[in-house]
Amino acid sequence: MTPNGRPAAAESAAPAGSATTASTAPPAAFGPGSVVVPPPGDPATFPALQAEIRELAREHNAIVLSHSYERPEIQDVADHVGDSLRLSRIAASAPESTIVFCGVSFMAETAKILSPDKRVLLPDLAAGCSLADSITVEQLRGWKAEHRGAVVVSYVNTSAAVKAESDYCCTSSNARAVIDAIPADRRILFLPDMFLGLWLQRVTGRKLTIWLGECHVHAGIKPSDVAEWHAREPGAELLIHPECGCTSQVIEIAGDDAAFGGKPAHILSTEGMVTYAEQSPADTFLIATETGILHRLEQKAPGKRFVPVNREAVCQYMKLTTLEKVRDSLRLGIHEIDVPADVAAKARLALERMIAIG
Repeated sequence: MTPNGRPAAAESAAPAGSATTASTAPPAAFGPGSVVVPPPGDPATFPALQAEIRELAREHNAIVLSHSYERPEIQDVADHVGDSLRLSRIAASAPESTIVFCGVSFMAETAKILSPDKRVLLPDLAAGCSLADSITVEQLRGWKAEHRGAVVVSYVNTSAAVKAESDYCCTSSNARAVIDAIPADRRILFLPDMFLGLWLQRVTGRKLTIWLGECHVHAGIKPSDVAEWHAREPGAELLIHPECGCTSQVIEIAGDDAAFGGKPAHILSTEGMVTYAEQSPADTFLIATETGILHRLEQKAPGKRFVPVNREAVCQYMKLTTLEKVRDSLRLGIHEIDVPADVAAKARLALERMIAIG
């Protein structure tokens, strides 16, 4: 079990130098079965609930942030929608005194670390992350002891305690830039996502020591999913999140930003996918990431087709947040997120380095 009480997705994953093998205890393809996702509700009620949320946000001087994997109706009521890096920057600079974070727990923790004087609310405390749970602070301390002097780069999908033991944080948007910013003679421990780590090794040319963690949703997107849609949609462009289980295999076939079976393939963060789709002349895209992003893609690039390569790539944690929970969070001030001052101070250094790199 992790310190927050949620079961670890890959507690037995052992650190390894090259991370060329899968975790010894991978989670179920689209696990965790214990997460009960609320039904979507009646869309006819959404406009009234969204209007109520906007009014409550004004009354409480609050800003509502939503990750791109949240339900469409949550994205539609948010003041800002984006990936972890975009939302981290907004949280740090927002003038509002309250931040309502429609995402998962590590995101709300990150917002609190960057804005210690603001109230940060998470509509559902059960909104966790299998990737963040794949490494504990105790495991990281032990790993660091085995590799003294190494620079620790932690993906933002980690607990505040893990960030506090890290030298740098990164997101999928800026992970490459973070690795490039570290002197070439320094050894790097990268955690916790092995697929992102393997991609970074390839594109930066750096030898990384990689923790064998994974996102249960992205790990479940397989090369066979890509191959099936490649056959169905000739000419479509393929956009792949670097956390995906298919990333390494596609790179081996195609190379970074090359052609997969004759069609363009691009390894991109969620925010990168949105920007690319807006600017590309293509009209059809195969999307290899959590399906919540389809709503934002369709909004930002109307008239284009976005096809998920695996329709079951749904993060149950991201779907726990409902309009009713956002309303109640604002109305009642629940659930407020706090991070111990000593942990926050150490974690803030790693996060500020991430934001400064861009």
